[in-house]
Amino acid sequence: MSGEPADKLEFDPVQVENASDKEPDRGVISLETEKKLLRKCDLRVLPAITAIFFLSFIDRSNIGNAKIQGMTGDLHMQGPDYNIALFIFFIPYIIFELPSNLVIKRILPSTWLSAITVLWGICTCCMGLVTNNAGLVACRLLLGIFEAGIVPGCIYLISMYYKRYEVQWRMSLFFCASILAGAFSGLLAFAISNMDGVGGYGAWRWIFIIEGLLTVIVGVIGKWWIVDWPETAKFLNEEERAILLSRIAEDVGDAKMDHLSKSATRRILKDPKIYFGTLAYFGVVNTGYAGSFFIPTILNQMGFKAADAQIRTIPIYVVATIACLTTAYITDRLRHRYIFTMIGIIVGSVGYILLLCQQYIAVGVRYFALFLIVSGGYMTQPVVLAWLSNTVSGHYKRAASSAAQIGFGNLGGIVASNVFFDREAPLYTTGLGVSLGMLWICAAACTALYTYATLENKKRDRGERDSRLQEPDADNLGDDHPHWRLAT
Repeated sequence: MSGEPADKLEFDPVQVENASDKEPDRGVISLETEKKLLRKCDLRVLPAITAIFFLSFIDRSNIGNAKIQGMTGDLHMQGPDYNIALFIFFIPYIIFELPSNLVIKRILPSTWLSAITVLWGICTCCMGLVTNNAGLVACRLLLGIFEAGIVPGCIYLISMYYKRYEVQWRMSLFFCASILAGAFSGLLAFAISNMDGVGGYGAWRWIFIIEGLLTVIVGVIGKWWIVDWPETAKFLNEEERAILLSRIAEDVGDAKMDHLSKSATRRILKDPKIYFGTLAYFGVVNTGYAGSFFIPTILNQMGFKAADAQIRTIPIYVVATIACLTTAYITDRLRHRYIFTMIGIIVGSVGYILLLCQQYIAVGVRYFALFLIVSGGYMTQPVVLAWLSNTVSGHYKRAASSAAQIGFGNLGGIVASNVFFDREAPLYTTGLGVSLGMLWICAAACTALYTYATLENKKRDRGERDSRLQEPDADNLGDDHPHWRLAT
């Protein structure tokens, strides 16, 4: 498929237009020059945003570690109080994702991303100082507001530097930060558990305070560490900047959507790919959040002491990281997504089924089931994100699809927050059963997306969509352009 518009990554139309004015001669750009430029981008673009995403996931999920260190008792939390503290985060997190991306397009990424990092770090510290459940809920609400801009902002920034089939590997590297955050959070919580009573604070308070302070420090450094848009990025010289912008401009091809006209809006709203991709993400993201919120508790109720439960979360997330990166490498090499989403779903499903039968199996098998659940979920989740991105084209189409997928898809986090009931401990039948069902909602959506993309590609191969080139908006079709091929 190389050389076809099917391999295109949309780029900001203003940047593309500027790039065309200074585009170097493609014939004199060697492969080695491009590889050197990509390596430079990898070393400058990815580390900073991966670090802040790593910290964002720690700070939204460390409440699971704090719970088993005495938080619920000290704050007199009862009944659904813990679940409320979990899901309140997702309401502003979902609402403010799109507005945040509108802001980041108008100011420097280094300024916006570093500022919201400092602000949510302060909120995390405050969670360690609250004296009641209401204070905790208020801090979680603010945390959701400030963290809302991280994922869409970072993904948008990555897309400005790489071509279509260069994005999956980078996105998976970025996404692995959330997996490793689970391991690091457990390790840090294990170390901090020894600080119980220091300064008159319980260990759970120190989890929030220390991790929040770390976020604030990285946020301040981020102003000088996070890169800006390619046209103004200080790490690129003028020759590198011209090569980068020209290769992205060349990658756009005919499948452009540079104007948000009425017809373009209709194409976006009527595109089933966006709905399938969003539903798939909704189904699988539940597993990621359920794991981070409740795995420490599940381990604790398997009979492990709080500190032992914290440390035993680490290998689970290390194995998941290996599974995620291996899957990303193979999917990019084969340029195929569907089969790998299904493999992850099957692996995770086996884990859930084992835990649903946990009263009949040994503790070691139950622990093994957690490896399957987390690894399966993280094999599928980043592929689902990249797959939808691979099937759409056009500046506005891409912005709308990513906002819908990440924003509405994160409703799965609200589900994860409200299906693990304390009264069902240690079996958590409802939570495990719902999470298993959510995985197969993802499977159904992935199957629908694959079927639609396959049939649509065949229609385009037969020339059944060529009539679109005669329509008034033929220069603004996006991925509806008959030359575009949908990723499968």
